[in-house]
Amino acid sequence: MRTLTIRRPDDWHVHLRDGAMLQAVAPATARQFARAIVMPNLRPPITTTAAARTYRERIQAALRAAGGDALASGFTPLMTAYLTETIDPADLERGFDEGVLTAVKLYPAGATTNSDAGVRDIGAITRVLVTLERIGMPLLIHGEVTDSDIDIFDREAVFIERVLAPLLARHPGLKVVLEHITTSDAVDFVRSGPANLAATITPHHLHINRNAIFAGGLRPDLYCLPVAKRELHRLALRAAATSGNPKFFLGTDSAPHERHAKESACGCAGIYNAPVALESYATVFEAENALDRLEAFASEHGPRFYGLPLNTGTVTLERVPVTVPARLHGNDGAGEAVELVPFHAGETLAWRVP
Repeated sequence: MRTLTIRRPDDWHVHLRDGAMLQAVAPATARQFARAIVMPNLRPPITTTAAARTYRERIQAALRAAGGDALASGFTPLMTAYLTETIDPADLERGFDEGVLTAVKLYPAGATTNSDAGVRDIGAITRVLVTLERIGMPLLIHGEVTDSDIDIFDREAVFIERVLAPLLARHPGLKVVLEHITTSDAVDFVRSGPANLAATITPHHLHINRNAIFAGGLRPDLYCLPVAKRELHRLALRAAATSGNPKFFLGTDSAPHERHAKESACGCAGIYNAPVALESYATVFEAENALDRLEAFASEHGPRFYGLPLNTGTVTLERVPVTVPARLHGNDGAGEAVELVPFHAGETLAWRVP
């Protein structure tokens, strides 16, 4: 197979940041994806319909400023609200009804980048969960506990047992996406769960296990949250992604940080995979003899779960070896430089999106 044409895909989990970083990274997502669920963990976080609307305008302005393919792509950002214990359920409902908000994001407080304003007590958001369940608005979950006595490699499994399973029992009609799953525990829970439970899988968790972070020294550019797990979990994720099961779909969790922030004394968590996301997924699906299932994973399962129409355009991947640059550089249009290390930096991938 020399080329592979699929329905244009969507990214159901991406961080586009803001300011100079937004200018630098938004075109990479718009180049490959028709739509993307945009994470709200800015500073300050996006907690209202009004804030989501203005953030969407900044994203669209960044793509207009980039021009060329970024502008011509017709990319649609799908906005989310950052769930806090004091958020207004009525405002979320208005935002959903008006088409400004697509989903609500639950960050356990302290779980990841800019999550300090997140939820500490699940009981405190009952009114919000009842509203989401009633109107059919999806709840997107970063599924980790943050207790200091829980090993970091066990936080996802403990969250499922202590928080997610009881939450679904209390709200059986709530539409939930367990994002960027990293364990066989999550795969099994989602696979056996109700139809209103689904999960996204990143390209990096399909490629790396926790050993990769320490290969030849400390590799800060492979540090993300949830952190990569043992090899048995990586294999479970690959089996789930390539299975054809509609409960699993594409979500890159592309999370850019400037190189100096990744390589600092307290390096930031996040992997910037947007420039080679489809190429990375295609590499996995080919290795698993499942290229015929890539389109469903990338372009069909997500919109069907969200109740959105499938895209009408296509993307063609070419089987041409491409070496990923060691560094990428961008700016905000006014000379502010951004230096990033992409996922697969310095590696050669077998596929490219022209």
